[in-house]
Amino acid sequence: MSLLMNCLRGSLGNRAGFNAFSAKAILSRSIATDGPSERSLDPSTTNNFKPATGVLLMNMGGPSKLSEVEDFLTRLFSDSDIIPLPFQSVLAPLIAKRRTPKIVGQYGAIGGGSPIRSWTQKQGRLMEQLLDKISPNTAPHKSYIGFRYAAPLTEHALEEIKKDGVRRVVAFTQYPQYSCTTTGSNLNELYRRLQTLDADGTIKWSLIDRWSTHPKLIKAFTDRVQAALNEYSEEERDKVVILFSAHSLPMATVNRGDPYPAEVGATVDRVMASLGYSNPYRLVWQSQVGPSAWLGPQTNDALKGLAKQKQKNVLLVPIAFTSDHIETLYELDHEYCNEAKQLGITGIKRAESLNDSSFFVEAMAEAVKENLEKETLHSPQFPLRCPGCTNETCGKMRDLFMNQ
Repeated sequence: MSLLMNCLRGSLGNRAGFNAFSAKAILSRSIATDGPSERSLDPSTTNNFKPATGVLLMNMGGPSKLSEVEDFLTRLFSDSDIIPLPFQSVLAPLIAKRRTPKIVGQYGAIGGGSPIRSWTQKQGRLMEQLLDKISPNTAPHKSYIGFRYAAPLTEHALEEIKKDGVRRVVAFTQYPQYSCTTTGSNLNELYRRLQTLDADGTIKWSLIDRWSTHPKLIKAFTDRVQAALNEYSEEERDKVVILFSAHSLPMATVNRGDPYPAEVGATVDRVMASLGYSNPYRLVWQSQVGPSAWLGPQTNDALKGLAKQKQKNVLLVPIAFTSDHIETLYELDHEYCNEAKQLGITGIKRAESLNDSSFFVEAMAEAVKENLEKETLHSPQFPLRCPGCTNETCGKMRDLFMNQ
């Protein structure tokens, strides 16, 4: 979502056999090859492979190469769940075309495209392998990627699921904290595509629609934060100010009753509790745009304030993202860290994103295992729409997934 803001500026159950060692062993083997999982290395095995359970990994996505940027932006600006526009079908491609050169430059600065697809593929492969070991009753498992604005899109994932003949799928949001603008948008799109691609309802669905306080997710974040803190000297370490940064929302969205701010806050509190509340910290928000009110304080404003207070050591922690993409590699690393240094915050650092963390892979596998074992259709929060919701699709989407 913070890419959108950049654009607009110019315009768990039985755990037998499930432990850190097994996840790390799988992770090490996969990273060593940096390629497909063992299951997909043999073409004959791939042709005969029939998954029993699918896991649809949902996220915003990002252009893998510069030539995909304009299409990505067009889909993003066409999404009324994230930014309602008058005459949206007309304005969206015009805004996208105008903003493409600037955003191409930003993606060029981080290597020529977003790494979110490659990270999601790797996370999915590692999760599959671990799931097959810890949940043999639902094996074999296969992950599918359903991005909202970039390939592979939701409809592409559904077509692959249908082709594979999978009848049981867990829709698993890769946004740990629920927002109508992120997970809500992905689920609304999934609902719309199912009306034509699975009109007879042959696929049985369940949702992991939020997982902001999952113990292994908290452990993964804590591990990254602690590793970054360890880069400071012992004399400095306990005085480092931790800024947990998440993308902001317009206050109009927050006031409608979006649960996102509370869920991000819950993640932050659990991480700090795991650290023993060892450091001063704040939750800050990226990417405000325009004159209307947004959730704050903004990350760059917080850095300016800390610089005035003569704080020299600040650790930025991306707390609402599960892998590197433009919001971490460009906005945090390039914009905010450089600005902080110019302000005199010489000890600015950024905690590593979760990416291929073994704890994160365990969190993914454990969350899916629990969902399948307990036959959980959705979280307890899912049936409740925002008190101020006026989007009819949100209601229809919930009716579908609550009645599987």
